[in-house]
Amino acid sequence: MILSFASSASAGSPPIALAVMALVAYLVAAGLVGTSERVPTIALSVGWLLHGLWLVLDIAGLHRPEAGVRLGFGPVLALAAWLILAVHTVESRFVPLPAVRRVLALLGAVTLLLAWAFPGELRQMASRWAPLHWALGVASYGLFGAAVLHATMLDSAERQMRHRGPAIRGPLGMPLLRLERLTFRFVDIGFAVLTLTLLLGVATSTHWRLDHKSVFSLLGWGVFAALLAGRHWKGWRGQRATRWLYAGVTLLLLAYVGSRFVFEVLLGRGGA
Repeated sequence: MILSFASSASAGSPPIALAVMALVAYLVAAGLVGTSERVPTIALSVGWLLHGLWLVLDIAGLHRPEAGVRLGFGPVLALAAWLILAVHTVESRFVPLPAVRRVLALLGAVTLLLAWAFPGELRQMASRWAPLHWALGVASYGLFGAAVLHATMLDSAERQMRHRGPAIRGPLGMPLLRLERLTFRFVDIGFAVLTLTLLLGVATSTHWRLDHKSVFSLLGWGVFAALLAGRHWKGWRGQRATRWLYAGVTLLLLAYVGSRFVFEVLLGRGGA
């Protein structure tokens, strides 16, 4: 259900030079190429911009005469990673996070390589609502991805508190309670966007069925609903809450990315 389109034949990729330049910039940002201290931060921004431009050309197909969009597990992962990097780009203007920068640079490089190696296929829009359905679905991936990024930092700070004594600030240089609120603010917004995605998919689909994508999407939605209810009524916090977040994100990834990986890579089938 989530991110579903009618299929058609695949088409060519956008200029490879953009992907190569983005990958080089990400390697510099990750510290895999020797540079001065300020260069990696600039390189991450350059890689992010080139990454986004390449995805626009790849998914929207502005470089090719055929109508339609290119979709698959690779492009969707790359776009979700780009959205997570967008959140980091804003936050890094206030608090430099070299360790997070390296992880995100590698994430951007890996997902870009996946989109390059497994470009999916060219698809026609199934309905006029399909672009909105798709955009909301990918946005929910990015928002939950940002929540996971902050949740891992929150878990890391809590582990440091247990092993090294009391601490009032987390990796973002902000009080831990504020970091926790920021983490679950992403969850709140992601849940709202996911709900809209599912409702739009059911309301506009002409041949909706309860397939594997629908089942995992609904299971993920149920886990996030339980997490938010548990935080509101039971006061869930710390690792108990973040484990529910990780479980929900895993189910959501299985809904589209996992199913497309099986069809495109393991079964070698573009459709379904």
